[in-house]
Amino acid sequence: MLKNIPAIIPPELMKIMMEMGHGDELLICDGNYPKLGCPERCVRMDGHGIPEILDAILRFFPLDSYVENPSVLMAVLPGDPYKPEVWDVYREIAKKYESDGLREIAVQKTEFYPRGAKCYACIATSESALYANIILKKGVVK
Repeated sequence: MLKNIPAIIPPELMKIMMEMGHGDELLICDGNYPKLGCPERCVRMDGHGIPEILDAILRFFPLDSYVENPSVLMAVLPGDPYKPEVWDVYREIAKKYESDGLREIAVQKTEFYPRGAKCYACIATSESALYANIILKKGVVK
């Protein structure tokens, strides 16, 4: 055991975050996310939602300060009236750990899936909110 690491973070995920370098990306996907959009390295965190995982990760994981949008969300499909309320939750969480916040961009799933598949790793969750997927680009520790 180590001190001050949230119990929600499994050892495999901590190891992955330690291995990642500047510019590497981490996909956190919801319960509906397809395998085709996932990289080979995947940590399952069934039973957990993305907000609680994001809150635990951002304590350790710096977002890339050298790019305009270090966070990528999956855009709502054209014609879908759904408003992803979970995005506001993500923004509030990011404010606690990042002086500039989430600094996100939303991209269509035709762009999101291939980018997700190229990520260093993914975290598969039981998140049920629609359009909850997020990609984080790792920054440097200053």
